[in-house]
Amino acid sequence: MELNDPILKVLYAYTKALSVALGYRDQLTRLHSERVRDLSAAIGICSGLSESQLEALKIAASFHDIGKIGIPDHILLKPSAFTAEEWGQMKKHSEIGAEIIAATEIDGAHQASVVIRHHHEHFDGSGYPDGLDRENIPICARIISIADSYDAMTVTRTYHSAKPHPEVIEIMRKETGIKHDPALMDIFYEVIESGEFSPIKGRSA
Repeated sequence: MELNDPILKVLYAYTKALSVALGYRDQLTRLHSERVRDLSAAIGICSGLSESQLEALKIAASFHDIGKIGIPDHILLKPSAFTAEEWGQMKKHSEIGAEIIAATEIDGAHQASVVIRHHHEHFDGSGYPDGLDRENIPICARIISIADSYDAMTVTRTYHSAKPHPEVIEIMRKETGIKHDPALMDIFYEVIESGEFSPIKGRSA
């Protein structure tokens, strides 16, 4: 991943080992994070983010699921739907991830940790962990939420089959204004219809 900001380069270098560690526990999540990073960056560019914002976005997207290191294997690798209790534990990954990145105490870590903490907030305030809404959610977190949702639905995992692109787009249209920022969704549609990020039929993570 290309980064120009020397501070964020240091942060990425120090935290990259965590991504490798997560990959050994759950390779599918590591690959998912790479795709979310690339799609998020494309949306960020078209959204007019500054270079510093874009680089922070890339860092946060790369490690948005790093908190899954703290989720027990019987939940993280479960090949079926979660129970309510298991889902409650899984939802803690955004908070765990924020704590992990912040704990490096490297310049730029706080900014990335805030985005990681809030990437599952919803535009209408129904998300987690803090129930933030609209512009109270950092823009980079709002972007990652869109890229994360799209990739999750277009890839086959052990607990669900990949949905076709048109079906995913229809689902996301219905979620616009509820889960996702409408203005950013307009940009997402332009990016995804460009073809660069179109899913490969039947691909798995």
